[in-house]
Amino acid sequence: MDADALREFRREKDLVFKSHVQSPLTPEQRRDFKGLDYYPPNPDLDLVLAADEFDEKITIQMQTTTGGVQSYQKWGQLSFEVKGETATLVLYYTPEHDHFFLPFMDATSGQTTYSGGRYLDPARLDDGRFGVDFNRAYAPYCAYNEYWTCPIPPLENRLEVPIEAGEKAFKHV
Repeated sequence: MDADALREFRREKDLVFKSHVQSPLTPEQRRDFKGLDYYPPNPDLDLVLAADEFDEKITIQMQTTTGGVQSYQKWGQLSFEVKGETATLVLYYTPEHDHFFLPFMDATSGQTTYSGGRYLDPARLDDGRFGVDFNRAYAPYCAYNEYWTCPIPPLENRLEVPIEAGEKAFKHV
């Protein structure tokens, strides 16, 4: 992980949230917005992981914050170490968008991070492994106001260990 690149990524994200027309913040929230709160860079949580790909890729309906559902394919699972404990998360895929999705909750959810969990969009690398940088974990748009709907991380992606990296809970001004 390049700490300077991560700081620049976060600075650009804050600028988009503050002033871009597609910001998830309401005009009132943008007026007083000073930036998101993040954990310091944590190189131990910038991972390259081999996925244990499922033989059968089942499509599930993931519940959303507004009572609807969104379809995702259970693609495989990723295992890694956090503070000496093994953690495993199911990796989801949306074929229509060719997009991998990793929603999760952890011991920080509802404490220092959004209670509804956080997301990652792992990049599949040329060698078939996945770049999973928890320093880029982000809160879904529904964390900012009720105008957004977001998938809720399934039970299988709720960790008991803390993932102390990425975006912290949004503080409404």
